[in-house]
Amino acid sequence: MGSLSDEELAAQYRAEAGPARHRYLNELFERHYSRVGAWCYRLTGDRERAADLAQEIFVNAFRSIGSFRGESKFTTWLYTITRNHCLSDWQRRAARPEQMPDNGLAETADPRGGDPLQKLLESEAAETLRELMRTSLDVLETRVVTLHYGEEMPLDAITRLLGLTNPSGAKACLVSARRKLAAAAERWKARAARGRPPNE
Repeated sequence: MGSLSDEELAAQYRAEAGPARHRYLNELFERHYSRVGAWCYRLTGDRERAADLAQEIFVNAFRSIGSFRGESKFTTWLYTITRNHCLSDWQRRAARPEQMPDNGLAETADPRGGDPLQKLLESEAAETLRELMRTSLDVLETRVVTLHYGEEMPLDAITRLLGLTNPSGAKACLVSARRKLAAAAERWKARAARGRPPNE
């Protein structure tokens, strides 16, 4: 069986009937589990969560293996499932209030000091920050900011996870988000100084 390619193993699984055909899936699992697990770990930084995600990914992949027709490499198909599953997992966690960053964006401060966003974060609750993100950033920028500062995910890992193809990847989104949030923080402070509700 070791002489069969991934694509041939998938084809044999589809062609046969009965429990014996699961040996083809077992072979695919043995070949690729460690790589998928390592990919999940690079994205999460959590070994236990990465192991859980890898298991879920293979369950999903094998449930839908009938849709794999060999039009691409098996690994391309599998890693697309991996990326999408990891992204969906992040979206589920990000939707929970307790999973959103409370002050992770403090690291966006300019090291030279005087960053208006830093001052805002030091004095206001996380709800204000989330409101600024909601009103100032687009969906992609919000994802990058939350993954990088809330989940402490490296920018290169975020670039892979989100499938970004621009030359600077997630870094460009982060730079744009920081600029927008700094401007939003200045507007917030100006409204507060005039005695107007910050969200008005």
